[in-house]
Order: sequence, then C-alpha cells, then structure tokens
Amino acid sequence: MKSATIPLLLSLLAGLSTILGCVFIFIKTKKVGEFITLSLSISLGIMIFISIFDLIPMSLPIIIKKYGLYFGIIISFLTFILGYLFIYILEKQIKQNNSNLYKIGIISMISMIMHNFPEGIAVFMSAYTNIKLGLKMCIAIMLHNIPEGIIISVPLYYSGESRGSVIKKTLFSGLSEPIGALLSYLFLNRVINELLLSYILLFVSGLMISLSINNILKELLKNNNIKYIILGIIISIVFALFIII
Repeated sequence: MKSATIPLLLSLLAGLSTILGCVFIFIKTKKVGEFITLSLSISLGIMIFISIFDLIPMSLPIIIKKYGLYFGIIISFLTFILGYLFIYILEKQIKQNNSNLYKIGIISMISMIMHNFPEGIAVFMSAYTNIKLGLKMCIAIMLHNIPEGIIISVPLYYSGESRGSVIKKTLFSGLSEPIGALLSYLFLNRVINELLLSYILLFVSGLMISLSINNILKELLKNNNIKYIILGIIISIVFALFIII
C-alpha cells in the first residue's frame, strides 16, 4: 500500500493556508468602511470567478457524460440550486439581531467548511495517485484559500469578534480540508469517485454564488464605495486567473 503521509500533509498545508486571510484583521486603517469593501469585493470576485470558470466546468461534463445532455443539465442545475437555496435556509437560522457582517462571516465559515471538505479529498486523491499533480493542486488551492480566509475573518472581526475568536473560526474552516483527506483515506476511498465529487462541487458552487450575490454584494452596495468595489473585483479577477492558469 502506498504511503499516505505526503498526500495528507499536502491537504493539511492547503487547508492551513486559509488562516493567511486573517492577516487582514491586523492591518490598521482609518478608512475602515473602504477597507471592508475592498476585502469583501476581492473575496466576492474570486468566489464567483472560480465557481463559474472552474468548479462548474469541471463538474458539468462528468454528469452529462453519465446521464446524457438533457438529464445531465437538469440534474446539474438542480444540484446547483440546492446549494444556492441552502445559504437562504442557513441565513434564517442565524439570529436576526446579529449584524450583517457577522452573518456574512458565519455563513462564509460554514460554506467554506463544505467547500474545503471535498477539496481535501481532491488533493489527497490527486497526490495519492500522482504526487506532482497533487502538489500542483495543493498550490492552487492554497492560493484561493487565502481570500476564503478573508471572507470569514474580516466580516467577523469588524462585527465585534475578538482576533482570537476570528482566528479560531477561520482555522476551523481550514481544518475541514485535511479532515476530508483523512476520511477519504480511512473510509471513503471505496465510494468517492468523479461523479460524487462533481455533485459536491456543483453544490458548493451554488453555495458560493448565493453567498456572493445575496449576502456580500448586498452589504457592499449599502456602503456605496463603488470605486473600491471595482478595484476589489479587478484584483480578484487577476488573482483568480493566476490560480486557474
């Protein structure tokens, strides 16, 4: 049996990179509103871009190949919608007296846990099969986990959470990645396949787009800092292109 040590370490490294997003809560600025807008805009752009140009194109062909064009598209759409609606249901469970920033932070944390779990499986399976492929995937995931750390840490911190609490929540989100890898190695390797991962990634893309449009974008438009929104989205597109390439 192959050694799982390096694949598990790569998934751990990819997950821990989420904590790098917490660097933003240590940046002191007088323009707090503009800083929050820029941070959220970067995260929004990356989540939408990766969902549309990475997760969906990666998953859709596999489902269509399995079920045919007509049923494949319907099944894919329904899976995406389930993820989209999940955020709406989740938001209703958070107390209404909490600030919008707190809601965004908590919803982001839960969404990223669900996002990182299959990523951990993907990194582990890739590295277990081909260490070079696993390393490349690890680096790509590390890069896009940083803005995911931002979307958890910045809203929570500016909603009044302490730095310690914010770091713990962000770390908890990142650790779901090596947990996914470990479970894959111990229990799931017999049932995990491309088709199941495709369902999970489509569901996650629905989560991320719902979070971006229904929560983050609404918060950004309230602040009316259009210049910083545009700047953040431009930065996110450049960063996302670098990740995907």
